[in-house]
Amino acid sequence: MAISLYDLSVASYLQTLDAMSGFLEKAKAHFQEQGVDLATIVDMSLFPDMRPFRFQVQQVAFHSVKALEAVEAGIIKVGPRELPQHDYEGLQALVVDARQALRKLTPEAVNAHEGAEMVLEARGTQRVFTAEGFVMSFALPNFYFHATTAYDILRAAGAPVGKLDFMGALRLKV
Repeated sequence: MAISLYDLSVASYLQTLDAMSGFLEKAKAHFQEQGVDLATIVDMSLFPDMRPFRFQVQQVAFHSVKALEAVEAGIIKVGPRELPQHDYEGLQALVVDARQALRKLTPEAVNAHEGAEMVLEARGTQRVFTAEGFVMSFALPNFYFHATTAYDILRAAGAPVGKLDFMGALRLKV
């Protein structure tokens, strides 16, 4: 059985975004119980030259919803841009919004772009992919990198989240 573009993208994004909603809430409850100011978490990074938690969550939304919007358009332009200064609740809402946007996509609409040309413009260069190549080699790796980094920041701050919180609902054979 072939794996569709929808299954590669939307189903994978939703598994992690649904899990992320859960571990963000679990971490928030822990930090509030411990008297930790959530603003310190939002600005926290793992290393001085890494972007903070806020950026990581913003990029999870970007590399899921915006990636699929780009597949539909056939082009995405990446580069420096001004990002909102979300607080913790704003980041949680960003994840909820991404989940809602992805749930509106149908397999037929996403799969209609299988094999379509996808152009990535960055730093004055263009890279041409198929839609599947873009999702598998650019969007998904970035998505998982930022989701993992956000999770790791919460763990480093002491949140009692574990691997199962990150993995979310598995797509088991029924």
